[in-house]
Amino acid sequence: MSHIVVLGAGLGGLPCALELKKHFGSKHDITLINAAPTFQFVPSNPWVAVGWRRPDQITVDLEAVARRRGFRFIGQAAARVVPEENRLELADGADVNYDYLVITTGPTLAFDEIPGLGPDAHTQSICTLAHAERAHAAYRELLARPGPVIVGAVQGASCFGPAYEFALILDRDLRKRRLRHDVPITFVTSEPYIGHLGLGGVGDSKGILESALRDRDVRWITNAKVERVADGEMTVSECDADGNPVRTHALPFRYSMMLPAFKGVPAVASAAELCNPRGFVQIDEFQRNPTYGNVYSGGVCVAIPPVEKTPVPTGAPKTGYMIESMVGAIVENIAADIAGREPSARATWNAICLADMGNKGIAFVALPQMPPRNVMWTRAGRWVHWAKVGFERYFLRKMRQGKAEMGYERRLLRLFGITRLLPGGRRA
Repeated sequence: MSHIVVLGAGLGGLPCALELKKHFGSKHDITLINAAPTFQFVPSNPWVAVGWRRPDQITVDLEAVARRRGFRFIGQAAARVVPEENRLELADGADVNYDYLVITTGPTLAFDEIPGLGPDAHTQSICTLAHAERAHAAYRELLARPGPVIVGAVQGASCFGPAYEFALILDRDLRKRRLRHDVPITFVTSEPYIGHLGLGGVGDSKGILESALRDRDVRWITNAKVERVADGEMTVSECDADGNPVRTHALPFRYSMMLPAFKGVPAVASAAELCNPRGFVQIDEFQRNPTYGNVYSGGVCVAIPPVEKTPVPTGAPKTGYMIESMVGAIVENIAADIAGREPSARATWNAICLADMGNKGIAFVALPQMPPRNVMWTRAGRWVHWAKVGFERYFLRKMRQGKAEMGYERRLLRLFGITRLLPGGRRA
């Protein structure tokens, strides 16, 4: 009997534990380890930050799910991964030994790389539920004393969709409250142009997102490098095509939400041969670490090169549907290894995103994520908003029931009407 440990219970970790349990039943032991006692549906954080969702509406009790499905849950942070000894050290000093390890921790938020950035300094974040709650508290203060707002993503960021979502959701909420005229919004991004998204653009994402911002009177600065943030003022260097500063902006603000760059979590990054210099887990085409063949990884914590070099550094995003594909490949490959076969399952690594705009939305599809692509598709409309709301409710219901159910990517592509062949010969 093998012991399979899943480290991290986010969009990749909890579905991975459920899928492993579904696949193996009682033949092998499954343990899920997570610092927090709840699963948090991160895509809903922009709604939490403006008060459209309560935290209890987007969380799942992990102990209850583990008990219902028959796997072990440890609600504690990992202090160190020791892959050469096949064990984890927990924060309380206990060891957890494993035969297979799946790392789905998500990232560390690198607020410290820019002076004054982050919830403990002068800007807000929607990267975690706790941050979104703090962002909502600060938003209530803005409603009491309206003033300028800055939203965006700093240099090195790889997750741009939520920044656009938050700017447009914020605009929608302020208009409903009849306060938008008192709150000028500036979008500041390290992308070389609006709609780049860390993907080199997807279809007409540039035109659609520029139009969305322009129609809502949101001004923007691209090729932006945030130098520092003080109380009420952000210093931003606007760069040229070579990355050289050409203009400095001193932007006043009453409220700011800026997405940071990511790096690996210390407990994993401390195992040097597992990770690249940034602390992200290195994997091969089968989601397996090249040095330690019994260690797999998926989600935001894996090392993926940028899609292209940009004047101001940007990273490549890992969307929820891409993470689902990684998890599916991991489960298949662990099963193959246990059975004595060579792993062969590969994730599709497609970029599929539903970006909400408050009452409308934009859907992006890049198949595959890295160009050249088979499909480049972008659409906007009210249906995208309702598709995201529907998926949120459906996914959370399945997680609370403890039901492993892969294939969301293909269902969504059917909804979009995309029936072209996916990599590996599988149809959407």
